[in-house]
Amino acid sequence: MFNPYARWMNRWELQLAGRDKNRVERPFEWGLDWLDLDGAADPARALADAASGWLADSPSFYSYRIPADWELKDGRLTFTSPLPSRYPENDVVHAQWFPAGGDRAVVVLPQWNSDSEGHVGLCKLLNRFGISALRMSMAYHDHRMPAELSRADYHVSSNIGRTIHACRQSVLDARACFDWLESRGYSRLGILGTSLGSCVAFIALAHDPRIRIGVFNHASTFFGDVVWTGLSTQHVRKGLETVLTQDQVRDCWRVISPASYMDMLIGRKVPTLIVWGCYDTSFLPCFSREIIRGFRERKLDLRSIKLPCGHYTLGQPPFNYIDGLTMCRFIQKNL
Repeated sequence: MFNPYARWMNRWELQLAGRDKNRVERPFEWGLDWLDLDGAADPARALADAASGWLADSPSFYSYRIPADWELKDGRLTFTSPLPSRYPENDVVHAQWFPAGGDRAVVVLPQWNSDSEGHVGLCKLLNRFGISALRMSMAYHDHRMPAELSRADYHVSSNIGRTIHACRQSVLDARACFDWLESRGYSRLGILGTSLGSCVAFIALAHDPRIRIGVFNHASTFFGDVVWTGLSTQHVRKGLETVLTQDQVRDCWRVISPASYMDMLIGRKVPTLIVWGCYDTSFLPCFSREIIRGFRERKLDLRSIKLPCGHYTLGQPPFNYIDGLTMCRFIQKNL
C-alpha cells in the first residue's frame, strides 16, 4: 500500500546514514583468542560449548572485581575497567558526571559510535528533572578509542570473539559505575541506554539487582539479528556472511543478547520504558515488537512508546525532543 510518509522517512534515514563515510568492511574472524578459547580445532564447536556454559551461569560470566582507582576530576570520572583488553586506552573507563542532588542517579549509555558529546544534552535535561546522571563511554568509544580507529569498530565487528569481549566489558564497566554511585550515597539507581547502549544496559539491568528502573531507546531481542538486518551494520554483515548464516550469527552472539536474560526480570519490580521507531531501519520494528511481547508475556512492568520515525531520525527534531522529555518524565515518576 502506498505510504508517502513512510517513503519520505526512509529517504531521510538513508540520507542520515549516508553521512558516515568511514565504515570499514573487515574480514571474518572467530576471535577465540579474545575469549581464552584459541587453539581449538573446531572454532564453531568450541564457541558453542563455551557459550552454553556462559548462558547457563551468566551471573558468573558477568561478575567482576570492583575497581579501586576511581578518580573524579573536573566532572570526569575515570577508573580501570574490570575486564582488560589489549588496548591501554580502552581499559581506562571515562564517565562524565552531572550531579543534581538527592539520592537518585542514572547511568547513561549512548549509541554506537557516539562521540564524547553524545547524550550530554540528555544528561543536563535529567538534571532539570532532579536526576543525577553519569554518562559512560562504552568500550572503544571516544577517549577509549585506539589510535588506529576512526570509529568504534572493535565493539561491533565481524570478529565474533572480540565483539563478545567488548560487550561484556561495557556491561561490567556500567555495573562498576553503580558501585561508584553507591559509594557517593546514591541509593535509587537506574539505567538508560540507546541503540547498542540499550543492549548493554539491558544485560546490566538483568544481572544487577541494584538497578531499579530501565529505559531503552531502540530495543531488540537478539544482537545478531540486528547486525544482520540493520542498515547501520551492513558493512559488518558483509564480513560475517562469508562464513556464517543469520541463524549461526544469532547463536554465536546469544550471550550478548537481551532475549537471553528476560527471564531474570521475572519477580523483580523494575519499571521499564522502551521507545522505538516504527520506521527503524537499524533495529527493525519486528524485533522491537518481539521484545515488547516478551515483556508482556512475562507480565513485567513495561511502558512502550512508538514514535513515527526511524533510527537515525529519532535523534532529529522534533522526535529527539519528544523522546528526551518522555524518558525524563518516566524516570522522574518511577525512580
